[in-house]
Amino acid sequence: MIKAEDLKEKDLKELDDICDECKQEDESVSQNLILTGFKICKSCRVSKTIFPF
Repeated sequence: MIKAEDLKEKDLKELDDICDECKQEDESVSQNLILTGFKICKSCRVSKTIFPF
């Protein structure tokens, strides 16, 4: 069975505001995670939109 403490620690690690692409900390990472489901910062999101390779 999963403990409540384990879930809280896992959730906090996911919301650490570190971009998966550039590995920099940015406030927009958690906002984009809620909006799109991806942990990317604002600048990486723009670059992926313009150059989707």
